This record gives sequence, structure tokens and C-alpha cells, in this order.
Amino acid sequence: MQSDDDLSTIDSGEQFDDPLDHLESIDSDVPVPDPEVMLPLLTDDSPSQRMLAARAFCELQDERAIPALIQLLKDACPLVRVSSAYALGRNTSSEAVEALIDLLQTDWNGYVRKGIVWALGNGCDRRTLSPLIHALKTDISAVRLWAASSLAQIAKLEYEDVIATIPPLIEGLRRDSVAAVRSNCAWAIGQLCRELPSNVVYATAIDALLEALVEDEDLGVKEDAKNALLRVGDARGLQMIEDLEFEGLI
Repeated sequence: MQSDDDLSTIDSGEQFDDPLDHLESIDSDVPVPDPEVMLPLLTDDSPSQRMLAARAFCELQDERAIPALIQLLKDACPLVRVSSAYALGRNTSSEAVEALIDLLQTDWNGYVRKGIVWALGNGCDRRTLSPLIHALKTDISAVRLWAASSLAQIAKLEYEDVIATIPPLIEGLRRDSVAAVRSNCAWAIGQLCRELPSNVVYATAIDALLEALVEDEDLGVKEDAKNALLRVGDARGLQMIEDLEFEGLI
């Protein structure tokens, strides 16, 4: 598993914020950037101008920016790469998927990989399932958290993808050392269970949520497991919640 050291400049809470939270937001009183001005800046000689333009396309949606944003994923400056990844999460494109996957597998910077898994989730492309599962198992904690969320967005599109994705999410819920990651795994399992018939995979997923509800030491994980069970509406889960509430255990 990769080290969290490449995100050591931020505290543990900030690691798990939305990937766009730490980009400089565009003030509501400032006019939305003009795409005709920003498009040429994507290929400017100055890294600061390229970064400014890429960040603008986190606010703007314009398919004309996509080819340049894909090229900026190779930029030497990590701030340009991370901004481009976020922008491609807003300006989704099947052409960007392979470039994002390649960068997820090779980029040393945790900020960049965190933005990539968020962008891949927004793209909802089945090609990203295997790389995201790998990230959930092996990457730093902030990336694992967003990989879980992205998997829930992508896997629900096809039954066989749900079947492939549930086991690593259960593993994350049971064994990840970081409570925030376990919570996102619980949320993702709840989302995917809603797409499943009542079969052995569904039953195993419900078992994992019940296990987290009863045994996890973190109150936030317990609450997220409870909410997941409530959203699914599983009779066994609802009965367990009722029993635990009656006993004052949750």
C-alpha cells in the first residue's frame, strides 16, 4: 500500500474533503470565466496560466477544452495535473478515460490521484472498475475513500459489475484502518445493494453492514452502516436496527 506521506502537508480531516474543496473557489460576485479567454490559456507557456485555465473548467463545461485538458495530465507541474483531473471530472469524456487511468497508475502525487478517482467516478465508464478496485485496495487513505464512492457510481450500471465490486467494498468495510474509508465503503455497499436481487451476494453485503453496525468501534461507521441498511430497506436489517435501538445499543 502506498504511503500517506505524499499528503502529509494537510491534516487527516482535509484529506477526505471533496477533491474540489481545496481549489481556489470562484467568488460568487465574480463573473463566470469566459471560455473564449480560458481556452487559449490551457496551452500557455506559463504553468500558472495553464493551472488558472484548468481550474476555470472546473466551473465551465465546454467540450472544446477536453483535448487540451487531456494533454495537461502529462504536465510537469503537479498543480496543473491535479487541476486538469478535476476539470475532466466536470467535462467528462470517453476519450479522457484511458489517460486518467494511466495517470492514476503512475502519478506519485496523492492530490492528483485523489482528483483522478473522483473524475473517473463522474465519468461512469466501465473501463475504470478494475483500476478503482486496485486503488481501493492499495492506495493512500484519501484515494481509497474516493475510490469507494466512485465504484458505487460506476458499478451500478451493470449487474456483473455490482457482483465484482461488492467483495472489495466489503473487505474495505471490514478491514480498512481508516474509519472514513470504512464509512464510504458502507455507503457504497448500500447504494449497490439497491441494484441487486435477493441472492447470496446481496445477503453477504447485508451481513457486512450488520456486522459494521454492531461491531465497528467508530460511531460514524456505525451510523453510516445504519443509514445504508435503512436506504436498502432490507427486512433483516430493519429488524436488527429496531432491536438495537430498543436495547439502547445504537
